[in-house]
Amino acid sequence: MTNKKTIIVSIVALLFLSCSFTYLMSQAKPIDPKITQDTLKTPKEKIAIPTESDSLFSVEGLKLKPYKKTAHASYYADRFNGKKTADGSRFNNNKYTAAHKKLPFGTRLKVTNEANGKFVIVKITDRGPFVKTRELDLSKRAFMDITTNKAHGAMKVTMEIIMN
Repeated sequence: MTNKKTIIVSIVALLFLSCSFTYLMSQAKPIDPKITQDTLKTPKEKIAIPTESDSLFSVEGLKLKPYKKTAHASYYADRFNGKKTADGSRFNNNKYTAAHKKLPFGTRLKVTNEANGKFVIVKITDRGPFVKTRELDLSKRAFMDITTNKAHGAMKVTMEIIMN
């Protein structure tokens, strides 16, 4: 008799759990993937691909204001992923963002590696770097996109402010 009771209680418990799970899943909001674009590579603002004869990269349709040459740039450590930045957003090493001591949040910068001419466009979202000799902390993705040597953690860059 106890064996029958155990089986009945188990079936009722499983039925209750499956109904609860089904109800909770029906109440959950679907997760929409957020599509964010961190660079200004939209159809309206095209970035020209230079030829080998070009000595400088050009950015079509955008006004650039020189800010600093031979600035020392580094990148964020992975331990900062998910932490809040000074502008209130969450840091993500896979986005094109940067930290600067004085530039206003939301400022877009064209950052060019002086060694190879590669550039990225980043958005200022944080304060730093807090090393006296460095002027810019790039997200890891932005840094790796323009570096020549992945083993080094710093490079000399030219910064230009993108004017609207």
